[in-house]
Amino acid sequence: MKINKIFVLLSALAIAATSCKIAPEVEFDVEVESGTISIGPNGGVRTISVKSPSNWTATTQAPWITISPANGNASTECNIIIDSTLYDSSRDAWVTFKLSDEINELKEFKVVQEGYQYAITLKEDIVEIPEYADYGKRSFDVAVNTNIDFDVVIPDNASWIASKKENPDFDRGCRPRNVLVHFDWKVNTRPNKNEVEIVFKPKADKQLAQHDNLKVVQGAAKEIEAGTAKGDSLALLAIARAMNMWREWDTADKMEHWDGITVWKEGKNKGRVKSAQFFLFATKEALPYEVSYLTAAEELYFYGNTNSFLMSLSCGPDICKLTQLRKLTIGAYGLTKLDDNFKNLVNLEYLDLNGNSFEEIPSILSEKNFPKLTALIMNANQRNVIGDLFNSYKPESGGLFNECPLRPDGTREFPRRLLKWSNLDTLRLSVNYLQGVIPDLMDDPDFPKWTAAEVNACDTLPARLIGLPKVLPNTDFFAINLNRLHGEIPEWLLYHPKLDLWYPFQLVFSQEGKDLEGNVAGFSNEPANLNYYYKEYKNKKYNPNN
Repeated sequence: MKINKIFVLLSALAIAATSCKIAPEVEFDVEVESGTISIGPNGGVRTISVKSPSNWTATTQAPWITISPANGNASTECNIIIDSTLYDSSRDAWVTFKLSDEINELKEFKVVQEGYQYAITLKEDIVEIPEYADYGKRSFDVAVNTNIDFDVVIPDNASWIASKKENPDFDRGCRPRNVLVHFDWKVNTRPNKNEVEIVFKPKADKQLAQHDNLKVVQGAAKEIEAGTAKGDSLALLAIARAMNMWREWDTADKMEHWDGITVWKEGKNKGRVKSAQFFLFATKEALPYEVSYLTAAEELYFYGNTNSFLMSLSCGPDICKLTQLRKLTIGAYGLTKLDDNFKNLVNLEYLDLNGNSFEEIPSILSEKNFPKLTALIMNANQRNVIGDLFNSYKPESGGLFNECPLRPDGTREFPRRLLKWSNLDTLRLSVNYLQGVIPDLMDDPDFPKWTAAEVNACDTLPARLIGLPKVLPNTDFFAINLNRLHGEIPEWLLYHPKLDLWYPFQLVFSQEGKDLEGNVAGFSNEPANLNYYYKEYKNKKYNPNN
């Protein structure tokens, strides 16, 4: 009986000891007292303190939450790693800590993550650029941080700047990314700053938490005093700089002593530029705007652009403001077109466009638009040298190729509109790709015929001329050699009053290669010499040098 009492007493003590045992605790050190971890859309790491007397494990059903370590056997610090979200709305999930199965005690807390708000933001919202930079350096890039596609809106009055935006790929949902916007700008020609506010307009109708615009400020140009000798000198230097001309003028010397520059010696323009030559340069642009300051110049000469055969340039609008020009050369520049305002140069008497890449003679060049023009030079406009057009023609090879289009009857001919330009004393079209035949013009009413009265009034004109078309009667220099012309030489050309002055066997009759249809260039009735000619022109003196 006594033994039973002792057993009962021991059992009671054991039960009492068991009932007094303290359960292990799992405590969390979180940002908020409510037991919730709140975090922004970018995610991150939150560290909590785990206090435990035995083994524990941590679990969550959310794939965007990682627990490290996810288990342990004592008190430790534990990292809750939260991925960035892809959504614009919030999300939440539970994290559970559990002690060993024998005790089976749980501790839970919630993770709440905000969604991304839509925004268009810039690291810097003001960009300052200079008034001038070399070609190829007039641009800048802006990284726009956003999670919504947008259009770049530039005011209509800011034509000096243009943009090109990469197409964003929002494969990460609403998570922002950098979208690159490329801006190209033009030289500022005014003595005032350019300023523009560029708007990044969202394509979708969303409320933006932040919406930054871009302000671009361009420096003012150095003022060139128009109409003065000093202004002309500054313009010359600016032109040379813009075109990367290899030659530099000595600015310590007077402008009148600069190579290739002449100035007016008297009159209202005394001291100003009368003529200027620009040799050997490297540009990929039209003639610089500073040429418009040379308002006293009668002659300008631009020749020798690097890799001009690779260019497809326009002369630009600024040269077209110099309506006083009488002589203009833009050679080996890379021109393929003239500005529409080129017709303003109504006082031009001499125009040399040799060595460019024209596919055709610009339609703006006409006797109507240029009534004073007496010399038109457009030789050697070949971009590629092709002897046999039938087998080797390449598109956009220049050479005035499009001046002789294929007609419905399958033939081509020399452009008649040039033969009508009666004021020309020089027409030089050598070394191009003119094709087809030279028209005889006998039935063309646009060409008057030589009359008996005209012939009888001049003792050097033969009767053979009567009734023949009166073509280029004032032309002293006519060169069409080394093109792809073929067929018969018409009588108006064989008996032209100026033929013996044209060096015809070198500059007229001599052709080469094949045309696009495979016709061999060269004339079937080319004369062996000019004996036939002088039999008709009995009163002309034979010049063996011709």
